Amino acid sequence: MKRLLLPLLLLAAGGCATHNGRYPSLLTRPIEGRDESEPVRPTAVAVADPALDARLAELTKALAESATSFAPAGEQAAALTLAANGAAIGSDAWLDAQNRLARLDQLRGQSLSALADLDRLAIDRASAGMPPYRALEVLRRTAAEQADDQTRKIDALQAQLPQG
Repeated sequence: MKRLLLPLLLLAAGGCATHNGRYPSLLTRPIEGRDESEPVRPTAVAVADPALDARLAELTKALAESATSFAPAGEQAAALTLAANGAAIGSDAWLDAQNRLARLDQLRGQSLSALADLDRLAIDRASAGMPPYRALEVLRRTAAEQADDQTRKIDALQAQLPQG
């Protein structure tokens, strides 16, 4: 019986090797061997732009002026806010603190204006298909941090005043 079983198994295994066209081949198809990865493109390098550098210098100066003015105004606002802490809404102390906070908000507006200008410059460069400009990116981050710090300071002082 064992002798008869071995030839039948070999005959059955041989039947698996023939291709009669009813089933697809399991071999790799040409499309499966194609490389679908993105082509490697060289990174564009930004070249020096004197006009942009001049504009960045102007915005750097505006940010420095805002920061320089904000520090002493912030100290004055903190002192006035502390003095108005127990005062009634509408009192002279409360109004003085509110006026100083409005001045701080105006100084923060200068920082936000410079940040908006930097955003516009970055958007214009990207729209034109130009590579990122390192000095622009660094100054934009600095401006965003400065505006965020000023906002936190104003919000903290505003929270100390009596609310109506």
